[in-house]
Amino acid sequence: MTEQTGQTENTEHTESYEAIVVGGGAAGLSAALVLGRARRRTLVVDAGEPRNAPAAHMQGYLSRDGMPPAEFLATGRAEIARYGVELVRDRAVDVTRDADFGVTLAGGRTVRARHLVVATGLRDELPPVDGLAERFGRDVLHCPYCHGWEVRDRAFGVLATSPMSVHQALMVTQWSADVALFLHQVAEDELSDDELRRLAAARVRVVPGEVTGLAVAQDRLTGVRLADRTVHEREVLFVAPRAVPQTDLLVRLGAEMRETPFGTFPAVDERGLTSVPGLWAAGNASGFAEQVVNAASRGYRAGAAINGELLFADLDAAVGV
Repeated sequence: MTEQTGQTENTEHTESYEAIVVGGGAAGLSAALVLGRARRRTLVVDAGEPRNAPAAHMQGYLSRDGMPPAEFLATGRAEIARYGVELVRDRAVDVTRDADFGVTLAGGRTVRARHLVVATGLRDELPPVDGLAERFGRDVLHCPYCHGWEVRDRAFGVLATSPMSVHQALMVTQWSADVALFLHQVAEDELSDDELRRLAAARVRVVPGEVTGLAVAQDRLTGVRLADRTVHEREVLFVAPRAVPQTDLLVRLGAEMRETPFGTFPAVDERGLTSVPGLWAAGNASGFAEQVVNAASRGYRAGAAINGELLFADLDAAVGV
């Protein structure tokens, strides 16, 4: 284990832990911090692909507002290392369950644990419009609570990609009085009367026509280009990426899943326990709307619950219950 990061080298033999956390974001590190402080032998497996990597700063986390995501994660890694938690930079490629959980890593290492926390988050799949991906997290944004203050009072556009796009357009009017909803591949007659009335009341301009690309000057968004080659001046474009939950490990272990408007997520109790004993989900692996502060809370809750489960399972075994 290295002194500063707790990172370990891959080994070929099987090692046993009390808990393994797959995913080294806010949820996974928070769970590991609680478990480390409870003196539980814990391993974090982190592939190093945080969802918020494109963002320069994270917002809305009390005492951490404005902190760069990379700095936040580095701080978390240093904290868990202080309590003896190991962290390996690797990817979990397979998982099994018998008396305990077996996790196979891409580097060839196999590790086992009595409890497994899946905190692998989700992936944002952007609409196939030229230029969106390159500017995502800068002036192409998805969450007004994450970025609205920083871009307030600029000319906003909202790209309609789902039934929630009208809701998104209405929400962002809290941060700008100049909002245009680009219907993209949505026909205007698909909007309900209530939606049209609300858009009009909020003074959101509805722009029909397919969006084909962005106009950029001096590395700044200046407009939205339509299929008819017209360009509408905009400084910020909000989109609603398709959320792709990273729940393969949960599915492989037979966890009960539930359909939501934002994707398929595991059914969990208030602590994060799935339908499989000893298998936990935290952060965006358990639901769509988990911001960094929420994910950290979910991880904390799961870590504390796991410690209690381990404690009473060992006590029951000792007294023959």
